[in-house]
Amino acid sequence: MKKSKEEFVEEEILKLFQYWGAIVLGIGAFLIVSLIILDYFAAHKTFYKFLSIRIVSVILIVLLFLINKKRRSKQIQVGITIAATIIAASMVELMILSTGGHQSPYYAGMILTFLFIIGFLPISYKLTLLGACLIYSIYLFPIIIFDNIINLNIFVSNNIYLISTFFIGITWRHLNQSLLIKNFSLQYDLFMEQERLKLYSHHLEDLVAERTKELAKSQAMLQALHDHANDGILVFDKDGTIIDANNKACELHGYTREEIKGKNITELESESNIPLCKERIQRLLNGEPLLFETEHKRKDGEKIILEVSSCAIKFDNEIVIESFLRDITEKKKLQNQLMHAQKMESVGTLAGGIAHDFNNILTSILGYASMLVEYQHLPQDVISKIKVIESSARKASNIVSKLLSFARKKGKEVAPLNLNSIVEDSLTMTAKLIPKDIEIKKELDPGLPIINGDTTQLEQVIINLLINAKDAMPDGGTIFIKTSSEYIDNNTLDISVDAKQGKYVKLEIADTGTGIPKEIKDRIFEPFYTTKEVGKGTGLGLAMVYGIVKDHDGYILVDTEPGKGTSFYIYLPAANKTPVIAEFDVSDKKPSCGEVLVIDDELPVLQFVKDLLIKQGIEVRIFQNPFTALEYFKKHRNRVDIIITDILMPQMDGSELIRRAKTIKKELRTVAMTGFVDAIQDVEADRFIEKPVKKEVLLSIIDSLCA
Repeated sequence: MKKSKEEFVEEEILKLFQYWGAIVLGIGAFLIVSLIILDYFAAHKTFYKFLSIRIVSVILIVLLFLINKKRRSKQIQVGITIAATIIAASMVELMILSTGGHQSPYYAGMILTFLFIIGFLPISYKLTLLGACLIYSIYLFPIIIFDNIINLNIFVSNNIYLISTFFIGITWRHLNQSLLIKNFSLQYDLFMEQERLKLYSHHLEDLVAERTKELAKSQAMLQALHDHANDGILVFDKDGTIIDANNKACELHGYTREEIKGKNITELESESNIPLCKERIQRLLNGEPLLFETEHKRKDGEKIILEVSSCAIKFDNEIVIESFLRDITEKKKLQNQLMHAQKMESVGTLAGGIAHDFNNILTSILGYASMLVEYQHLPQDVISKIKVIESSARKASNIVSKLLSFARKKGKEVAPLNLNSIVEDSLTMTAKLIPKDIEIKKELDPGLPIINGDTTQLEQVIINLLINAKDAMPDGGTIFIKTSSEYIDNNTLDISVDAKQGKYVKLEIADTGTGIPKEIKDRIFEPFYTTKEVGKGTGLGLAMVYGIVKDHDGYILVDTEPGKGTSFYIYLPAANKTPVIAEFDVSDKKPSCGEVLVIDDELPVLQFVKDLLIKQGIEVRIFQNPFTALEYFKKHRNRVDIIITDILMPQMDGSELIRRAKTIKKELRTVAMTGFVDAIQDVEADRFIEKPVKKEVLLSIIDSLCA
């Protein structure tokens, strides 16, 4: 505190002055109003006059009250006090003059006014004396001037009462003010002493802080290294009870620090590792440091593989064990993926070699069997036996074909494909094989990118997975098929250790069947490995699927749980460029026509028609999706003269497409294509063409429509 004692005392008295000034003004205003009742009985004749005087006085007192609240200074407080004294004394004097002058009992109001001032306000001796003089003057001089004093005894006695009250009040105010100043002075001295004690205390604290600074810094550094280490750290006693854990250890196990403390280290170990864990603790207590791998359980039940470095430390006359934990779950996963890939590559190489030799044997068996069947003079029972040999050889040939597919040694015809079309065709082919108690749900992305692949091989992949899903649901269930596009980067560890970055088309085939046990999950893609009954499977279905997917530079994953079904995820790379199709010889006749839209769910048909018409100099746009074609036609109706559409399409049939297009543009010319003649009966097209489409017929129709 930088103030002097005098300044402090004066400021505190001023605060008290303002505080009690507000109270005196408030109570005074209330008292003035309350005494209206006295006026009614004591001065009934002058009641309304006194009421007016009191109202004016109250208004003035309230104004002084508001000024007192907003302003604080010694001059203002003194001014308010003097003004309030004059207002109150003047009000009383007016009532005295109206009720008998020197004989009026209202002279007691002067005493009340004085008592209010000296009783509540911490004013100085001089200001008290000034207030007394003002009150007495306001009482005395108007009576002397305006009143006729006829009762000298009452006049004298009233003055003696007033003067005595003033004298006593002034003396009491002087003593009380001196006591108040002394009290504030003591407060000041006490405060200054407290400040000195605080300074001394701060000095001592600085000394202690300075002496312990290095120790605190060292402890903080060690604690920070412990808490923020990249490896988990567990500290437990000789019984295995955990007494400390850092943030990483808590994160690895999914517990908070409070939750993991007090647990036994064996509670974190897998059940099969508990005996080994106890053995390791004993070895550590014997002074042997250990480096080992183990499997721990997280709070959520998930297993993690840890590399652990442990040693025993003597601390505060007790031995504790400190273990550093490093999560190597992903590392182990990568190692397993790499080993699995190498294993499958080795099996594929072996299968390819076997299939090559076996194919040579089957060629001779099938060749000679076919020749023997042509001999007419052979007995019928011999021919039937030869046909059994031929049939068995052909089944063996199918197995060889699957082996070659798995080994990626069988050639494939690569073409730009829409995976949605392959899915639809596969569902059509397997429709009679799927029981009615199995529901098929599909979610095919209409904006799926084109892939480069072999249609037949990809159909085999989908059909095999559908049949496996059906076999896994003997009591019925649901098969879910979904296509989508997904971007894979080098950090997508769940795909493969050698995953190539880029855009992929994703195929998901899931079932609600029996699922695959964990112990055989890693073997399902091995050739000749099957869990089906004898005679119900060769064990080459999923091996062939794996080989075809790999041959298409793709990846396949499986997610399964016994009793909860199986999901296969296939990733095939999206085509960067569409292969260039060789052009036909250009005809001499060039039809004069606007743009032609061709709609068909088969991409090869679209490519054929497009190449044929472009060769004739006609502008062509092709669409696999009829809805996309309609949207384009709405925007560019003036450019399009002809629409060529297939009739039987999965999303919208050609008849509906033609009807909607005619609604948009009545003069539009249309051509309907179909492989089923019966399908064109209700189609309102200008021309019809039967599949397979012949070049001459199509050009003739276009020529007639453009003429």
